[in-house]
Amino acid sequence: MKYLVATDGSDVSDRAIEHAAIESTAWDAPLEIVHVLTPEPKLVDGSLVIPGSETAVDHGTQLLSEAERLAETAADKREASIETSTELLAGQPADRITAYAAENGFDAIYVGHHGEADDASNRVGSVAKSVLDKATVPVTIVK
Repeated sequence: MKYLVATDGSDVSDRAIEHAAIESTAWDAPLEIVHVLTPEPKLVDGSLVIPGSETAVDHGTQLLSEAERLAETAADKREASIETSTELLAGQPADRITAYAAENGFDAIYVGHHGEADDASNRVGSVAKSVLDKATVPVTIVK
């Protein structure tokens, strides 16, 4: 078994990371943490340019490092070890998360119930709902 958890850096996705880490330690399964960059390309002098791409990659890499530490801390609290890895993806979040899970043989996906962009904390966010709709493996939505 191996598990996938997606993060956008929100408090809710932090809880999803902690929950996925606990499940991973219970089943001695590796946990991969992903973050999806959503670039908005612009046409400049006939070339496709992604403004701020270097800054976005740096931010995404830092976010994944913090998420990995969070998973390790959750495992430590259970006096367990955890095998973690990270991956920075680009595209539409739900599409990339579910495609990545299918392409890499993950057994389950964990996501927060809403992310940074969603303002209604009592509703399931658009990314979480789309992941649930598109995934071919079980999805746990963490509140």
